[in-house]
Amino acid sequence: MANIKSAKKRILVTRVKADRNKAIKSGVKTAIKKVYAVIATGDKEAAKAELAAATKTIEMAASKGVYHKNNAARKVSRISKAVNEMA
Repeated sequence: MANIKSAKKRILVTRVKADRNKAIKSGVKTAIKKVYAVIATGDKEAAKAELAAATKTIEMAASKGVYHKNNAARKVSRISKAVNEMA
């Protein structure tokens, strides 16, 4: 454990940021899973609605710096492609 006051603060701040990032990443994963679940049912309109919600979640995570912008773009591209390829 750190003895210096500033080091103790850094530990606390890092823990708070890590928890926040973990929650945001979890939300992104959940949104992506929802898109794939709707794709499995075959409802194109619902899939488009979930895609819009997931895209917003992913882009917000990228704007917060949780994901790199290219990583976020790749995630959006993959789920968009999956929705567009629905029969």
